[in-house]
Amino acid sequence: MDRAKQREIASKGGKAAHQKGTAHEWTSEEAREAGRKGGMASHRRRSELTGSQSSGETAQNLGSSETMSRDESSDEQIR
Repeated sequence: MDRAKQREIASKGGKAAHQKGTAHEWTSEEAREAGRKGGMASHRRRSELTGSQSSGETAQNLGSSETMSRDESSDEQIR
């Protein structure tokens, strides 16, 4: 089936679901989570192709060092 025909059929289904009241409408939180997951998957695939370190490890390592720095500076302010 060509893409135009498939798109037309999907469009009719979406319109019918909205008219019936059963269509899913994303909350901002659901949309944010879906976008985050998509970005992570995309970056993971790109990293696998280049053989570089995964984004999760890099972000986790950066987050840990930033947290330590903030904690240390907080301790200095309290003293």
